[in-house]
Amino acid sequence: MTILVFVGSLLLAMAMGIPIAFALLASGVALMWHLDLFDAQILAQNVIGGADSFPLLAVPFFMLAGEIMNVGGLSKRIVDFALAVVGHVKGGLGYVTIMAGCLLSALSGSAVADAAALTALLLPMMVKAGHDKPRAAGLIAATGVIGPVIPPSIGLVIFGVAANVSISKLFLAAIVPGLLIGAALWLTWAWLVRREKIVPPPRKSSAEIFVTFRKAIWALMLPVIILVGLRMGVFTPTEAAVVAAVYALFVSTVIYREITWRDLYGIFVSAAKTSAIVMFLIAAAMVSAWLITVADLPSKIVGLLEPFMGNQILLMVAIMVIVMVVGTAMDMTPTILILTPVLMPVVKAAGIDPVYFGVLFIINNSIGLVTPPVGTVLNVVAGVGKISMDDVTRGVVPFMIAEFAILFVMVAFPQLVIAPARWFGG
Repeated sequence: MTILVFVGSLLLAMAMGIPIAFALLASGVALMWHLDLFDAQILAQNVIGGADSFPLLAVPFFMLAGEIMNVGGLSKRIVDFALAVVGHVKGGLGYVTIMAGCLLSALSGSAVADAAALTALLLPMMVKAGHDKPRAAGLIAATGVIGPVIPPSIGLVIFGVAANVSISKLFLAAIVPGLLIGAALWLTWAWLVRREKIVPPPRKSSAEIFVTFRKAIWALMLPVIILVGLRMGVFTPTEAAVVAAVYALFVSTVIYREITWRDLYGIFVSAAKTSAIVMFLIAAAMVSAWLITVADLPSKIVGLLEPFMGNQILLMVAIMVIVMVVGTAMDMTPTILILTPVLMPVVKAAGIDPVYFGVLFIINNSIGLVTPPVGTVLNVVAGVGKISMDDVTRGVVPFMIAEFAILFVMVAFPQLVIAPARWFGG
């Protein structure tokens, strides 16, 4: 009955068109009434306490870094460098998209920001070259999924806070899985374009490649600084977000000089608005998280998953399927915030590595950004690229299947995640 009250009130509020943050508060209040615990003071304390977290400071700073990178020319220079390296091969613009997506993922940690930048920069070029527009848009959308996986990742930060798992370990563990997703997209694109009659541009000379690399070097240094700093223990993930924002601001204003001091107000306002939405969502979800614990919902979920508890792989398959279904109807952040406090006790009871679970959980939620009908990234690509949602959805299907295939390969072979994580983590 407790599960029914929580889920029913949440779905009812969402069906009425109530924003997800307020829907979470409404489901929390409904659960408080059901448990005879309603107290406005407890509600307020949990909302305030939910946002009062030092690790969560990484979210607004990574948001700010992403805004600065897109406006300040860092994203464009990375695309130019990728174009110079692989743009000359058959289907080269698709490979440029994947390569640039992986590099941008190591800068912003946001699927929406990466997808918007790649769509604006590359979709017109791909269409002009003769590529099928829905397929090109689908590739860009699927590449945006890598954004929340390769560190720094806003999704991993939120999961780390909600699950009380080391964010630094999550960052280091997600590097190889993110690259594996990129490899899956690379192979899928190669298979799809093999019959296209596209004349690629001429190969760039070594001198031209060097020029683009020299222009992009400042942007390419940022992920190196962040990952080396985290690996060596120089700074925490929260401090890494500050470093990213300050570094991006310095490069954009002093070196590239594409941002003037007048532009900063708009950039800061845009980042603040996005951060406010995310932080309020997190704060509202913490009410439900507290009540989930009080109502002992995790033990009820453990009971439902009891048949799978003896086999870690089968349990992970069952959990991933649940997350896949939820991801079709809900955005990434609320899914993380709602399911993490429910699933983590199950994962710990089964003896599954929380870092390994966290990486796969975030990958699954990231793919949910391109699964209809919600598909936030699909909407972004459709809007920026001036293409219908149906066409983007049609184009993304083969790439989405490839990403889910890689996800379940990592479920079947946990060492693909665990072994590199131990190596990076020392």
